[in-house]
Amino acid sequence: MYLGTLTCKAQNFELKKQNDSLYYLNGWRLPYPVYQYQTGDVDGDGKTDAIVGVIKGTRFYPEKARRIFIFKQINGKARPLWLGSKLGGILEDFHYIDGKIRALERTDDDLYVVSDYKWGGFGMAFDHYIIKGVNKETAIKTFDQ
Repeated sequence: MYLGTLTCKAQNFELKKQNDSLYYLNGWRLPYPVYQYQTGDVDGDGKTDAIVGVIKGTRFYPEKARRIFIFKQINGKARPLWLGSKLGGILEDFHYIDGKIRALERTDDDLYVVSDYKWGGFGMAFDHYIIKGVNKETAIKTFDQ
């Protein structure tokens, strides 16, 4: 069963779903649930990257949560560019837009922010807030624009 296949320019990424917690991205095993999949040139090198949202714990944040993994394509195979453990807040969702990752995040006090992150050389770096300190409904409307 395919979750999706996407071809962009000369880059071709294919995300295959084996079951609810096992996916393959161009042969790279992702043994986690996937909640989002997009492509775009994250690091500005002119080549399309795969941006995969996974649900997993990490060494520093062991609680299962939404994370972002970014992959390059080298000789037809997916290779990790960044396996993110955390952005700023509690990640709810993301979009790739205009060379950046736009994140919908919840704060510790249950308010919401929509933030843009750009490539920082090693991972994503905060760029600016689109909106902050708002309720979920307002944040989602802003995020979906």
